[in-house]
Amino acid sequence: MRLLAHFARAYPARGLLTLLALLLAGLLDGVGLSSLLAMLVSVAGDGAGLPLPARQVTQFLAAIGLPPGIEPVLVLMVVAMLAKAVLTLAANAQVGYTVARVATDLRLGLLRAVLASRWEYYLRTPVGALSNAISGETNRAANAYFNAAQMLALLVQAVIYSVLALLVSWQATAAALLIGGGLMLAMGGLVRRARRAGTRQSQLTTALVAYLTDVLQSVKPLKAMGREDLADGILARQTQQIDKALRKQVIAKEALPAVQDPLLASLAAAGLYVAIQRLGLSLASVMVVIFLLARVLGYFTKVQRQYQHMVSSEGAYWLLRRAIDDARAAAEPPAGGVAPTLTRGIELRGVRFAYGERTVLDGVDLTVPAGRLTTLIGPSGAGKTTLVDIVIGLLHPQSGTVLIDDQPLETLDRRAWRRMIGYVPQETLLLHDSVLANVTLADPALTREDAERALRQAGAW
Repeated sequence: MRLLAHFARAYPARGLLTLLALLLAGLLDGVGLSSLLAMLVSVAGDGAGLPLPARQVTQFLAAIGLPPGIEPVLVLMVVAMLAKAVLTLAANAQVGYTVARVATDLRLGLLRAVLASRWEYYLRTPVGALSNAISGETNRAANAYFNAAQMLALLVQAVIYSVLALLVSWQATAAALLIGGGLMLAMGGLVRRARRAGTRQSQLTTALVAYLTDVLQSVKPLKAMGREDLADGILARQTQQIDKALRKQVIAKEALPAVQDPLLASLAAAGLYVAIQRLGLSLASVMVVIFLLARVLGYFTKVQRQYQHMVSSEGAYWLLRRAIDDARAAAEPPAGGVAPTLTRGIELRGVRFAYGERTVLDGVDLTVPAGRLTTLIGPSGAGKTTLVDIVIGLLHPQSGTVLIDDQPLETLDRRAWRRMIGYVPQETLLLHDSVLANVTLADPALTREDAERALRQAGAW
């Protein structure tokens, strides 16, 4: 139940409103059912065997000055059902709003954490894994909340019906609940199997999308060398693993109702036998007990099914939470507040940087004067890009200092410094959007005239 506790802490107001609406709807459902029982017993002419819930209805009607006839009972039942429908609609609306909020919060939380993380985090995290988490896994994670809310609604109904059944015959109800509880525990293995399969499916899907993204980014050289079949083989194996995990999840989900339904029928038959042969209940009470026990056990089996659906989607939620926590742990250090200038130049003093055990820059001293064109020349892997990334502040040297106009880089307003830089990477940055969107990057401060002026200056108009 760790997931339910987490949702309750994350969305306390909506969760409380949903719970209150479900409780009131359940109570009204109990009133409606008690009214129905009172009517059935009245029609059967078995007033002596009137169950306690039905007696409460007749006493309520008498208290407000209405005779305990069929008409007032029917009116009370209809009013209770209408009020229950309104409260159930309100609860479902809150659930729907919260499901959308869960998906939005997860997407924005991961996106903002990733954008605020160090550059080293991007280097070690597959882009496809992040894309899959933001697009696909958020929907499965939100479904976990939906299934949790559905389970809670069914549980409230089950408890209400259990109380009514206990008021009619606590012996038969207690025996049925004990047997039913034991059977649910016995079928817990199917729930755990669905949980493992759901978690495995999330992990495999993330790996598949990450690899697929890498392949699509490299598809041109692969096809040029006739090697696309190698990528196809790896993707096929990963897809087959996902298919295997999905089959296990489906089997576990479908096996649960297949086992529950005949057991439910057996329990209902056993309850009927005990009520008639052992407890000596009246015909009206027997009808009520069987009706209530069938509803109680039916609701509890639905609770277990919804719980199974919830834990099947639970893996996606915790995977996203871990991804958000990992990105936040890799957040860039706090920046300074000094406004940057570039009138004299950039200076590196004793800068050292290594990727793990591999040293790329070792005690680099360099001066880049302002207003001049400076070109770094060297073989691939010599550290040219690394040096530029350090000047930008994407990477942080293990030792040494970077000075901008004699001001240490870490004391500057990092965002203001980066906004002074025009960065043209080796890889093409092209959005699948209009030319205007590619030039302005959707900056609301830039107009079409600004884009045209930039394109003309670049000789690209």
